[in-house]
Amino acid sequence: MPQPLRGQLQRRRLAPSPRTGLAHLRRAARHALIAAATVVASVATCVAAHAETREVVIGYQDMVVPWRYAQATHAVEKATGYKVSYRKLGSGADVVRALASGAIQLGEAGSSPIAAGLSQGADIALFWILDNINDAEALVARNGSGVTRVADLKGHRIGLPFVSTSHFHALLALREAGLDPSTVRIVNLRPPEVAAAWDRGDIDATFIWDPVLAKVKRDGRVLVTSGELARRTGKATFDGFAVNRAFARDNGAFLAGFVKVLAAADADYRDHRADWTPSSPQVQAVARESGAKPDDVPASLALYAFPTPAEQASKAWLGGGAQSGAARSLAATAAFLKEQGTIQSVLPDYAVGVDPRYVEQAAR
Repeated sequence: MPQPLRGQLQRRRLAPSPRTGLAHLRRAARHALIAAATVVASVATCVAAHAETREVVIGYQDMVVPWRYAQATHAVEKATGYKVSYRKLGSGADVVRALASGAIQLGEAGSSPIAAGLSQGADIALFWILDNINDAEALVARNGSGVTRVADLKGHRIGLPFVSTSHFHALLALREAGLDPSTVRIVNLRPPEVAAAWDRGDIDATFIWDPVLAKVKRDGRVLVTSGELARRTGKATFDGFAVNRAFARDNGAFLAGFVKVLAAADADYRDHRADWTPSSPQVQAVARESGAKPDDVPASLALYAFPTPAEQASKAWLGGGAQSGAARSLAATAAFLKEQGTIQSVLPDYAVGVDPRYVEQAAR
């Protein structure tokens, strides 16, 4: 199981000797407090420096989404005047850890790692729905593995990124099929590692997204998609943009401008889908930034849904407080992860981690 967010101080067992006793414990406690203060000050200084110099570091993954074109054409820099650096990270859990530590200020992560991060005390907020995953993530079994349905996975190896949306839906799919997850060998692999393990024959199945999904489909069988699971269980998954709250407090105008860039990229795809061909500059940019093949990008994009700002501001997604679709999805995901032992506790209300202000501004 994944460990708690790195960057949190780990507790050490103190074993005072007879000579030191209480004095030793007091010194250790003072050192721990000083270390904690140093970590907090370091994060605060990092965020404040970015606010003063109008710089931002954005973490992203290899997901195939329209906004990659805006990323490639420096649209954020042009719209906001900020100096923007991009950091590619291997998983949503990595993104949430980087947000919590202050190493990045904004980042893309799935609903599962966001729910886990909020549950573990990460000071972050979801402010944009990057995509409704729908059928863009799927459980695929290798041809020749003998697996033709989810129930056949007992005793087999599944490779996927832990604490990801695909991990959440993989566990849900196993339970729906009547399988105890402990009877399946689930291996923690980031997407590039999934692709390599698939090529070597080290895993029998994977629950993953594009560009790796397109690869494994070529010699694999789709057992179930996230969209199918969501329709049957009501437990949908999504990818979103989260922000370090300390950065958000000092950079509201930047976030409002950033959301408009995201909305424009999605609108261009929705309104001119036929123009997004393998040879178009849009698809070429998406392929380059995500690592996908241009020929696979149009079909990959078609598997997602990209909500408009008005839709995102509604109760269906970010609006509505505790009754918002995002807050309810995060709560359901967190409850499931706790049941599986992935996290230790859940919040009473996940609306504390949802901020609709910027999509509300973009929707006006």
